[in-house]
Amino acid sequence: MTTTARSRAARSLGLWVTILGITFIVAGVGAWVGVSVSLGSERITVSDDAPAFGGNRLDTPWEAWAQTEQIKKHALDASGGQTFAQLDRDDPVRATLETASFLRTSLLTSVIAFGISLLVMGVGLGLLLTGLAIRKLAPVAQVEPAAVAERAPAGVAPASPAIA
Repeated sequence: MTTTARSRAARSLGLWVTILGITFIVAGVGAWVGVSVSLGSERITVSDDAPAFGGNRLDTPWEAWAQTEQIKKHALDASGGQTFAQLDRDDPVRATLETASFLRTSLLTSVIAFGISLLVMGVGLGLLLTGLAIRKLAPVAQVEPAAVAERAPAGVAPASPAIA
């Protein structure tokens, strides 16, 4: 394989890896925005007594995490420190803890979705930088003037070397 062929293949690979990286970044940003908009449309407000973000509209992973911790605290306060599994089946507080568990699970799922979208963006950035590096480090095709003269069509004079 000639230097020209290797150079072309490496630059082509670099281009495709760069495009893949950009695609991952766009997909990650799209997922992040989608989850954020979806959470925001629920009009959930972080509890005022939460340790952070109290009173904010819930649309970020940090606010979702703070709200899950506050839901857990309120549920344990309502049950006297017992979890859902520890309560008797006929305990009236059991329904409250069941709802709290469902809400926490839903919010923690959104935190995981934010994390996955961030991971996809990070992988995309890595691919983008790798693709650019491959293109930058690909060997430059060297063409000898004699080789050009040999390949010139009949009747065409070979190009003369530039005069410095």
